[in-house]
Amino acid sequence: MVAVRWYLRYGISYRDVEELLAERGIEVDHVTVYRWVQRFTPLLADAARFTRHSPGDRWFVDETYVKVNGVWRYVYRAVDQHGQVVDVLLSARRDATAARRFFARALRTLKVTPSEVVTDAAPVYPVVLDELLPSAWHHVEQYANNPIEADHGQLKRRLRPMRGLQTDRTAQVVIAGHAFMQNLRRGHYDIALDKPPAPRLAAAFTGLPRAI
Repeated sequence: MVAVRWYLRYGISYRDVEELLAERGIEVDHVTVYRWVQRFTPLLADAARFTRHSPGDRWFVDETYVKVNGVWRYVYRAVDQHGQVVDVLLSARRDATAARRFFARALRTLKVTPSEVVTDAAPVYPVVLDELLPSAWHHVEQYANNPIEADHGQLKRRLRPMRGLQTDRTAQVVIAGHAFMQNLRRGHYDIALDKPPAPRLAAAFTGLPRAI
């Protein structure tokens, strides 16, 4: 759990985690750390899902891009007005199908319907929102989407030190794991809320494994 938490939280690579563990007398290959991250990250997020706060009713939606095995991929992300990451989805394309998958997945998983959705001026959004969220106000205005664009920077800073994402599946796990950690630190789960942000993750990762 310590290895998984370090990797998801800090700007380090699997080999960095291997070295940090070795300094503490724990010999683990970096490939094993990678397997731990892929295996346990979804389980930890699933164990915590019942304690997650419901997202707000105002969603800021945008897509950014990452490179996976040398190929550019799009990452659809949304945050609410409180800074909670609503959901993330990696996609090979930036089109209506991908946008529809993103919204449908978020609505199905969270059981929350926003009253306002803020996006950029991409032409695919009006069609998708009219289909899936006909009652929501679709807001498109210059600078209105700054919250999600600024939040993309959190993800980009985390991915920069990594030595490459190799597959779409593993990239989705890491990006979703980053969002999970970010939400934990910001207090969007009823876990370790009596702790300040700095030790909150360590406290959360002490209890979560018991729920797996």
